[in-house]
Order: sequence, then C-alpha cells, then structure tokens
Amino acid sequence: MNVYDTLSVDYDRFVNWERRLAVELPFIEQALEEIGACRVVDVACGTGQHAIALAQRGYQLVGVDVSAAMIAQAQQNAQAAGVQVSFTVAGFGELATRQFSPFDALLCLGSSLPHIASPAELLPTLRDMAAVLRPGGLLIVQNRNFDLVLTHADRWMPLQAHREGENEWLFLRFYDFNPDGSLTFNMLTLRRQNGQGWQQHAASTRLWPIRQDQVVSALQAAGFDLIQCYGDMQKKPFNPATSPNLIAVARRGQPE
Repeated sequence: MNVYDTLSVDYDRFVNWERRLAVELPFIEQALEEIGACRVVDVACGTGQHAIALAQRGYQLVGVDVSAAMIAQAQQNAQAAGVQVSFTVAGFGELATRQFSPFDALLCLGSSLPHIASPAELLPTLRDMAAVLRPGGLLIVQNRNFDLVLTHADRWMPLQAHREGENEWLFLRFYDFNPDGSLTFNMLTLRRQNGQGWQQHAASTRLWPIRQDQVVSALQAAGFDLIQCYGDMQKKPFNPATSPNLIAVARRGQPE
C-alpha cells in the first residue's frame, strides 16, 4: 500500500472535497439518522475528510486506514478543522483485533473495498466489519460499478485538475486489465510550478473488481441483512449497465 503513502501528498488536491461532500453527506447523514447513529468508524478513511465533516456535525468518529501517511495527513486536517477524530493505522481484517467498542455505523467509501488482497478476502473483511458493529448497525460501502467497467473494458477515468496560484496539477487515472481478473489502478500526476516544465510521477496498485452480486452475496454470508443497492448517492436504483457507482447499504443482523 505504499502507493497511498505517496499519493497522500496530493490527495486533497486530487479530490474536490467541497463538491464531493455536498453530494454525499446528505445521503450518509440521512442513513445515520434513521438508526440514531452516534459512533461511526470510517474504514479506509484516506485523509479523513468524511470523518472530519461528520465530526463537525456532532458524530463521534474513528478513522482507520492502512497508510500511515494518509493517517498523518488526516490528523493534520482534523487539527486544522478544529475537531476531535481518533485516527489509527489498520488494514482490512484488523478491526476486531483493535478491540474497538461497538459502532453504530461503518463507512467504507471511495471504492476502497476492492483493495482487498484477493477475492477470498472479501467475506473475512466484511465479517471483520460486522464484528465491530452493534446488532442492527449500519454499513455503507461505495464502490465503482465494476459490472460496467468489466463489460466495456472501461479503462479511463475523468481527468482531474487543480490549481493553486501559479502551480498546476493534472491527475490521470486508468486501469490495466490483468489475466488473473484483477485490475492495476494507475495514477499519473503531472505538476507544473510557476509556468515551468511539467514534472511527472506514476503510481499503481492492484484492485479486485467486485461485482454487485459478489458484494450482496458476501454481505449476506457475513451476517448483514436489509441490503439495498443504489447507483449513486441520490438513491437512484442500481443499474449494472449504466450506474457510475455501487452504493450498498446494509444492517448487521440481530444475534440469534
């Protein structure tokens, strides 16, 4: 996961957080309010922007990420925002071993779940998430619609650009399709300072393109129920042929 240690430097330039949070927070908050959530854990939290925004709205947040550099940036962001969020370094499958007290809700956003080590790790990862939720606790997973990506061999994602004064950044993202069924996610970062020549940096990591039926089946096997799938955070129904994302919302089942 060293790729995300590297990307942490420019990650908050790559994402337009004001625009993204304006779209996503209403959906997330409505789901949290429906179950009376107070304690929330953001798994694969990156630079902590979702966790910080929710903490500003009065929720108690824990942020977890496998990248120490992302966690360090998240801590700086929380300090700058003047909010208290507990950030810690941990990867998928390690939540229950950290002895977190039960959470009301768990978020796994930004197409993070496909970073599992192998398809066989999907079910253990979801079981580990269930283990830190109270009965009836909420899980929200946000992935790209990999049904669409795989059907059309959709390799390229939209170009992202950022500017600060005379400094410019361009972010190009694309997939390589591997024989074993995995994807290599590539990000090329171009930076130009004061109108000088472009500097470039390339980073890559492996993903497993998890389809909707795989997500739903694994959620059921991990003890989740009341599973709903949306195509975006405006609650449009999920359509494998057209939806940009897969938003899976589920509850941890009550113990028998």
